[in-house]
Amino acid sequence: MCAGLKILESSNRLKGNMRVRLDMSSECLLLCGLFGALFGAACFTFHEGEGLSYLGNAAPTCANCHVMQDQYDGWQKASHHAVAACNDCHVPHDLIGKYLTKAENGFEHSKAFTLQNFHEPIAIRPHSARIVQRNCIRCHVDRVNDMRGRTQTPSDASFSCARCHAHVGHRR
Repeated sequence: MCAGLKILESSNRLKGNMRVRLDMSSECLLLCGLFGALFGAACFTFHEGEGLSYLGNAAPTCANCHVMQDQYDGWQKASHHAVAACNDCHVPHDLIGKYLTKAENGFEHSKAFTLQNFHEPIAIRPHSARIVQRNCIRCHVDRVNDMRGRTQTPSDASFSCARCHAHVGHRR
C-alpha cells in the first residue's frame, strides 16, 4: 500500500510538473507571439516609412513627411543649397553621434506622428539647435573665430549663429 501511494504521489507530481511546463510553454508562446506581432508591426512601419532612406544623406529624404516639406522647399532656395544637405547641419559628424541622433529624431518623429501631437510649424528642439550651432562653427570656423573670442563659450546663448542667420539654411 505504501508503495502504491508513493507511485500515485509520483504520478501526481509528474502531472503537476507537466502542467507547470505546459503553462510555461503557453506563456512563452504568448510572449513570442506578442513579440512577433510587435516586431512585424515595426518592420512594416519601417518599410512603409522608407526607413532605410534615413540611413543615407540624401536631402529629399527629409521631405518624406509632409511636415518637413516647407523646410525642404526653403532649403532649395537658400544659399546653403549648393554646399550643405540636411545632415551637414542637423546631425553630428562623428559616426556614432550621427546615427544616435538620427535614431533619436526618428523615434521622436514617429511618436509625434503616431500620437498626432507634433507642432506645426515644426520647431527645432534645443538639443538639435545645439548640434546646428556646433556645425555652423565647424564649417565657418575661420569666420567666427573673432566673434567667439568675445563670448565666454561657443555654446553660450548670447553666441547663436541662428540669431542673425535664421534663414540661411531654410529661406522663406
